[in-house]
Amino acid sequence: MAINLGESVPNFQASATGDKTVGLSDYLGQKVLLYFYPKDNTPGCTQEGQAFRDHYPQFQQLNTVILGVSRDSVKVHEGFKCKQAFPFDLLADQDEALCELFDVIKMKNMYGKQVRGIERSTFLIDEQGVLIKEWRKVQVKTHIAEVLTTLDQLQ
Repeated sequence: MAINLGESVPNFQASATGDKTVGLSDYLGQKVLLYFYPKDNTPGCTQEGQAFRDHYPQFQQLNTVILGVSRDSVKVHEGFKCKQAFPFDLLADQDEALCELFDVIKMKNMYGKQVRGIERSTFLIDEQGVLIKEWRKVQVKTHIAEVLTTLDQLQ
C-alpha cells in the first residue's frame, strides 16, 4: 500500500553504499529527501545526481539528508557514487519494496515496448517522519530549484 501526503512513513530499511543498512529512523530530527531514479550511469540520472551533489552544502544548511534510490545493486551504486563523487548514499531497492511504498513503478514506453520502470520522483519527509511533499514525473533541469525553494519556504 502506497504512502500518502501527511502520513507517517514506515521505518524502512535498505542496503546502501558504504556497506551499510540505513533506516528512516536513523534520520529523525532531520528532513529526508528521497529521490527515485530509473538507472545508474544513464544521462538523466547522472545529471539529476550531479545537481543534488552540486547543491549539497545548501541541503546540509537546511538540515536535509539526501538519499538516492533505484533498483540497481549496491555494487553498481558504489561505482556510480564514486565516479560522480556523490556526498550522499544511494539505496539499492532490488526487491522494489521502497518503490512500492512510494508508488513509483509505472508502465513506460521504451523503444515501442511497454516496460515496468521507476518514474523519476522525489519525496520530502519531515523531522518526525511524515511525508510532507512529493514531486512526480520530475523534470531534471528544473527540479533542484523547485526542491530548494520548497525547503527554504519551510524554514
